[in-house]
Amino acid sequence: MNINLIAVGKLKDSWQREACGEYLKRLSAFAKVTVYETDAAALPQEPSPAEIEKALLRESSEILKYARGVKAALCIEGKLLDSEKLAQKLENLAIGGASDISFIIGSSFGLSESLKSQCELKISMSPMTFPHGLARVMLLEQLYRAFSIINNRKYHK
Repeated sequence: MNINLIAVGKLKDSWQREACGEYLKRLSAFAKVTVYETDAAALPQEPSPAEIEKALLRESSEILKYARGVKAALCIEGKLLDSEKLAQKLENLAIGGASDISFIIGSSFGLSESLKSQCELKISMSPMTFPHGLARVMLLEQLYRAFSIINNRKYHK
């Protein structure tokens, strides 16, 4: 399976880059994972709703350049999945013939409604809000955990 992780913005903190690197290394035993980072649209200090929507649409067009196969938006209104359900979802997608899945992490203002409507999956990591860099670490860890479950590895307890 090919996993595309598309994130708006770059990781700023070294610990986030190191953690992502570790999980990418672990995931390489199970899937080909490619990370795409797009630039966040520039906005004024206190943007209007119209300015935010315009920025999200600009970001969406960049995101879609890299999205392949099944698109999964990480968004607060998405479905909460525990680790076993995520593993089951990935396994079912593979059995159903999906060879590519793109997980999408938006900017601090999220993702445009038009982009979310194009996604086959909407996943919420939690009702809590997390920094985008931490969300990326958490997603990679959960993908590694899911593949460990699928492959009966001891990582998941």
